[in-house]
Amino acid sequence: MDLEQVINARRSIRGFLDKPVPRALLEEVIALANRAPSSMNTQPWHLHVLTGEPLERVRRGNTERMLAGVKPSREIEDYAAYDGEHRARQIEIAVQLFEAMGIERHDKERRQDWVMRGFRQFDAPVSIVVCFDRSLLKNTIAHFDTGAMTFGLVLAAWNKGLGAVINGQGIMQSPVVREVAMIPEDQVILTCVALGWPDHEFIANSVVSRRRPVDAVARFIGFE
Repeated sequence: MDLEQVINARRSIRGFLDKPVPRALLEEVIALANRAPSSMNTQPWHLHVLTGEPLERVRRGNTERMLAGVKPSREIEDYAAYDGEHRARQIEIAVQLFEAMGIERHDKERRQDWVMRGFRQFDAPVSIVVCFDRSLLKNTIAHFDTGAMTFGLVLAAWNKGLGAVINGQGIMQSPVVREVAMIPEDQVILTCVALGWPDHEFIANSVVSRRRPVDAVARFIGFE
C-alpha cells in the first residue's frame, strides 16, 4: 500500500488471531517506525517487545491488581478527565464500539468484561511497551517525539498486514510491566501497543472512528 492508503485504511484493532508474529517481521516494523522525526535527532524512545509467557504474566498481574481494587499506577503525569467536545468524542467512540458488540448500557457484566480486555491488552500475541529516557521526563518534546514514533509503529504494522491499538490501559499497573519486562530505571513507561494478526470476524475491528473535517481542524491564513 502507498502512504495514503495506509493512513486511510488503518484503524484500531481490538481482536486478534491466536497466531504468533515472527520476530523478523516485528524488527521490520520497528525499523520503519524508528525513522520517525525527533527534536534535534534525540530519538528518546525505547521499545520492549513482549510475547508468550512474559506477556501472560503481565496480563495476569494487571487483571489481578485491577480486580483487587489497586489504584492505577502510571509513570507519567496522569491526565485529567476529559470534558466538553473531547468528552463528547470519547463517548462517541465508546458508543460505536458497544453498539457494534451488542453491549447494552445496562449490561454491567459485559461492559466490565470489555474494560478488562483492555487491561489484558486485548489478548494480543504481542505487546510493545513504549518508553523514553527518564532524563527527559520534564521535557514535553520527548513525549511528543515518542508519540510520533508510536504512530509510525502502528502505520508500519498495518502496512505489513498486522493490526494494532495504542493501549494505555495495558500499562496502568506499570510496576507489573516494569518487573516482568525488566525495564531499566533510567526509562519511563509511556504507553503500550497491542499488536498481532487482526481477527476479521471480531466485529469491533470493523469500527472506524469518525474524524472532524479539515475546516474544523485547520485555519488557513494568507491564502487566496
